[in-house]
Amino acid sequence: MNPATTEVDVLIIGGGASGLMCAGLCGQKGLRTTVLDSANKVGKKILMSGGGRCNFTNYYVEPDNYICENPHFVKSALSRYTQWDFISLVEKHGIAYHERKHGELFCNDSAKDILRMLIDECPPQKVDIRTKCIIDTVERAHNESQTAYYVHTNQGKFKTRQLVIASGGLSIPTMGASSFGYKIAEQFDHHVHPTRAGLVPFTFSDKTKGITERLSGLAHESILFNERRAFKENILFTHRGLSGPAALQLSNYWLPSEPIKVDLFPDLDIEEQLFHAKANTPKSLLRNILSKHLAKGLVLELEILFWAEYSEKPIGEFTDKTIVNCANHLKAWALKPSGTEGYRTAEVTLGGVDTNEVSSKSMESKKHAGLYFIGEVLDVTGHLGGFNFQWAWASAFAASEAIH
Repeated sequence: MNPATTEVDVLIIGGGASGLMCAGLCGQKGLRTTVLDSANKVGKKILMSGGGRCNFTNYYVEPDNYICENPHFVKSALSRYTQWDFISLVEKHGIAYHERKHGELFCNDSAKDILRMLIDECPPQKVDIRTKCIIDTVERAHNESQTAYYVHTNQGKFKTRQLVIASGGLSIPTMGASSFGYKIAEQFDHHVHPTRAGLVPFTFSDKTKGITERLSGLAHESILFNERRAFKENILFTHRGLSGPAALQLSNYWLPSEPIKVDLFPDLDIEEQLFHAKANTPKSLLRNILSKHLAKGLVLELEILFWAEYSEKPIGEFTDKTIVNCANHLKAWALKPSGTEGYRTAEVTLGGVDTNEVSSKSMESKKHAGLYFIGEVLDVTGHLGGFNFQWAWASAFAASEAIH
């Protein structure tokens, strides 16, 4: 063998959540493991996640929290490395954490704690983490009795029996995201489902754009929904469009040119309230009634949009049909996004390596022995709230169990 070739038991491409998790587990098994990352430091997306606090998992992880063309694929890995397993690891390292709404778990101090933990879990005598490593080519040897993969880089050539692709998706390219993993999958005859930005704010080009600009910074708990899913969370108006947890969640289930709808009164029968006001306070203006529940600026925008001709008319003079129409607008305000903010701000990438061609138990390619795919590069996308990190941990564990 060429002396310039570094031979290792496991070669992991990508130093993000899944790659570092897998490296630590492989190293603990005594396997010589090398992690290659193109960035100047590993774990950049970990550090920026959760507003710098890292929403590292969720108390309530279920397969239904994931989007995948093969919905059964995630079940095996999630059941074998659960949120409780990762929480135990966090506690072992003395990292203080807290629960926010919907079971979301965050570090008390900093996402740096999670990154430090993952690196500390890598035995230094077994795990070599290399940054600024640019990969030129990946080859599989066909003329050897044992499977071998050769990876040519700006830091030399590497040979391994087991190659793990943990290079992530396309979201947040400033963090080093690239299509590398998809290209490798295609090189080795794997189908890759079309990719698009997920967990990403909506943008608008019609009159809604002016509304969101004027209301920029305003948050309101709503139900945002379409024909596929509904999410009850805050929406946040921004100068670019609509963000907030509900918008991010629904973006995973939205396709271009489709409308979305907003229920501004998720916990109130606003139609009943308006008829009650008509009967009991007939001289009230609609905007004053609604301002008890909605921000004044939002009410004024809705007034211009839906009932400008009734703006100075007391509700007692509204016909029943007009009241029903107003209530319908408030419970199903139809918006038509022109698009999303795209990969620039997306938290995840939808689509990816076809899971029908990967073992759900081991994450190993069904086409090439010794080739593994873990984390976001796969066609698995979690909801907002720590689910994507839990998939990173679980898929990494599944691969590490199979690697020997």
